[in-house]
Amino acid sequence: MKIMLDAGHGYNTPGKRSPDGLREYEYNRAVANYAKQLLENYKNVTVYFSHSDQQDVSLTARTDKANSLNVDIFVSIHANAFGSGGWNNVGGIETYVYPSRPPVANQLAQKIQRNLTVATGLENRGVRTADFHVLRETKMDAVLIEGGFMTNRNEVELLRSETYRRTIAEGIVKALAEQFKLQRKDNAAPVPAPPTSSAKSAAAARKSGLYKVQAGAFEDERNAEDLAARLKKAGFDAYIVQE
Repeated sequence: MKIMLDAGHGYNTPGKRSPDGLREYEYNRAVANYAKQLLENYKNVTVYFSHSDQQDVSLTARTDKANSLNVDIFVSIHANAFGSGGWNNVGGIETYVYPSRPPVANQLAQKIQRNLTVATGLENRGVRTADFHVLRETKMDAVLIEGGFMTNRNEVELLRSETYRRTIAEGIVKALAEQFKLQRKDNAAPVPAPPTSSAKSAAAARKSGLYKVQAGAFEDERNAEDLAARLKKAGFDAYIVQE
């Protein structure tokens, strides 16, 4: 199976930055790199990149490359933004397919959306449709993922985190493996864990009082029930508390 990972935009794409300077491409390419490493653990899978660290690649060049290589699936990775460039509270994850909702692309998008919202606890903004170039001009099934908002102060810190980037990649790869029945190699090795979280994050966690371990916090009860069921299946004593 041939998979093309598309890290949206580039280092020099105008405007694709958070209010405090995070370039969207830094996040996009990191997720693509993690996903490629994870996909290398599966049999008969070849991964291509549409993007380049040396130059910004046009949308036409990206879809032309995918079409010429005749890949089976095109996965475009992005971070979202809202408003005119300042901070706001809009947040969450959404996944896009072409307006005709091609069945395979739509099924994959649903799996990606479910995996990412359960794993991150961010708002589930759903699977949506859009006439984006990379969804319209690709001859194969294609999805586009918005993994959080660069204009949300809390989410931009996640987008900077290697742990979060790895989590997004894992959710994407899990969905691909499920959708296309990918089989792991017998000698598959785990991808090295990302660096630990920053000292600032660690210091914020060290407070006097009770110490708790929490697997997730969700506004949607279904997401909480989904995670609790997965934890119980894995042998953990999971329970849901409503606050």
